[in-house]
Amino acid sequence: MSRQEDFVALDERVLPAVLGPASRHLALVEDAFRVLIETPGGGVKVAGAAKDRLAARAAIDIIAARAASGVDVEEADVRAAIGAVSTGKGVAAEGGLTRGRRGPIAPKTAAQARYLQLLESEDLTFGVGPAGTGKTFMAVAFGATQLLRGKVDRLVITRPAVEAGERLGFLPGDLTEKVDPYLAPIWQALDDILGADGLRRRRDKGEIEVAPLAFMRGRTLSHAYIIVDEAQNASRLQMKMVLTRLGEGARMVVTGDPSQVDLLNPRDSGLAHAIRILDGVKGVGVQTFDASDVVRHALVERIVRAYDSDAARDRGEAR
Repeated sequence: MSRQEDFVALDERVLPAVLGPASRHLALVEDAFRVLIETPGGGVKVAGAAKDRLAARAAIDIIAARAASGVDVEEADVRAAIGAVSTGKGVAAEGGLTRGRRGPIAPKTAAQARYLQLLESEDLTFGVGPAGTGKTFMAVAFGATQLLRGKVDRLVITRPAVEAGERLGFLPGDLTEKVDPYLAPIWQALDDILGADGLRRRRDKGEIEVAPLAFMRGRTLSHAYIIVDEAQNASRLQMKMVLTRLGEGARMVVTGDPSQVDLLNPRDSGLAHAIRILDGVKGVGVQTFDASDVVRHALVERIVRAYDSDAARDRGEAR
């Protein structure tokens, strides 16, 4: 049977984003859907079986729409578009976040879009899943947006410093300098959103505060947006403590990966326990990510799937 062809007309402003550097984006679509894509001018020509052409065209439409909205299109966005078509999970909704230094920030996957909806609607949100799914970056982007729009007075960021046993006094510098190494991913995200100067000004004014989880005890955080990162390494008592710091006008997001607990007693992890006992409580939302939601390097998704499969085998052998 001869291979059929479809032509997809594309605006010249979005065509470079669809192509990607050295046509890398189109190559990803070709590999994913077993089609041949050419660029005769004014758009792209897709050749292959009918079902494959339809899927490839759907992915191209998603990529083109993202580019048309003014958002930078990277390989992660292309893989997310391919994943949305392949899994039928749908396309991420746009909007809700501020602009970063490289343009508007928007969800890359349908799971991120649902996560953003929870962040907007609930007072306490849990973002749970493997590395590379954007759960921390989206939380930081939303928190920075709340701060920039004047909806909160402060952005408070905390995480367990498990590697130092929560005893940071032996490290040089003030409290911020002591805990900074544990918050590198969050500082990078804030720098992408606010820029180095904007981040420095807001830190100096006290609008952005960092503290190890142990330093949250006894405080009431009012009119603040609180990010609790790497929460799988908080004990059950620490989790209860930090969740009850919420004061008037405050909101909180708790992120973590239950499969990467570094506590000496993994069973004492407070993340999965908190999600279980708070299920159904008004004002609490939970977004769970999986390997298909990984938007980091393509290899990260394959690594996550391999570890998930190994864990599943171990559970089966233990029965």
